[in-house]
Amino acid sequence: MLRQQATIGCFLALLTAVFWGALPIAMKQALEVLDPYTIVWFRFVSATLGLGLWLAWRRGLPSPVLLWRNYRALLLVATLGLAGNFLLFNSALQYLSPAVVQVVIQLAPVLLLLASVWILKEPLQRHQGIGLLLLLGGMLLFFNERLYELFTSLSSYTLGVLLAVAAAVVWVAYGVAQKLLLRRLSSPQILLVLYTLSALLFTPMAQPQQAAAMDMRQWGMLLFCCLNTLVGYGAFAEAMARWEAAKVSAIVTLAPLFTILFLDLLSVSYPALFTAAPLNLLGYIGALVVVAGAMFSAIGHRLLPPRAVKPVATESD
Repeated sequence: MLRQQATIGCFLALLTAVFWGALPIAMKQALEVLDPYTIVWFRFVSATLGLGLWLAWRRGLPSPVLLWRNYRALLLVATLGLAGNFLLFNSALQYLSPAVVQVVIQLAPVLLLLASVWILKEPLQRHQGIGLLLLLGGMLLFFNERLYELFTSLSSYTLGVLLAVAAAVVWVAYGVAQKLLLRRLSSPQILLVLYTLSALLFTPMAQPQQAAAMDMRQWGMLLFCCLNTLVGYGAFAEAMARWEAAKVSAIVTLAPLFTILFLDLLSVSYPALFTAAPLNLLGYIGALVVVAGAMFSAIGHRLLPPRAVKPVATESD
């Protein structure tokens, strides 16, 4: 039974990585017609409706009034963090390849780790520090051709990277607030409230009439983005419930590699629509090192030998 649960958990974690890896590619296509505010609005509205119907069927709908009364500050921080992450991620895709954005966003879980140490007073483990150093080193390799540009000029490429880094930073606010909320509420209930508040937040800025100019391909990409919000986060939550959190996190960090793989395959099959990841050999190696660093932060404690325990001196010594 435990082995079956682990197998299902592994499959769901892999499904999450695949969906999250494909997401920026679909978003890039939808951005040909829609602005970032409208795409994010469509995603949050569809997620609210889908998750709301599922919770209603399971009779697990939360009480909005009670939640707002008791957890107002945390809900506001989590909403602004999640909504800001979605918007900044979409905005970065206007300037960068999906592969670049997906690699940069790997800063988010590492920044969450550091925030947990600082705010939640969680201990920083040895393997997490090594993972952080690997990730930063991988970033330098990944951007080897554009390092001078990144640090010396505010080009469109630099602006895109800054937006992606900002997306990772604001996601940390969501992650910390959600950690605190999870001590009292279930994940689907939290997500429903956050999706609803985020949809309301973007309603004044969204222009859904832009969708009238979309062709069938772009509609398909938008629908995939909306489905991705439900399936990706849903599969992730179920994987966490069935398998060890560290192992799930390790599998999910493969998302950037799926993005690069999908882009390279699509650029060969549909060269007029998709462009391969703009990477040289060092860039590909850097992407692998970034993923290895994020993965090591999650499961590195299983690979490192335990620290030697010094014997306690006795009086007879």
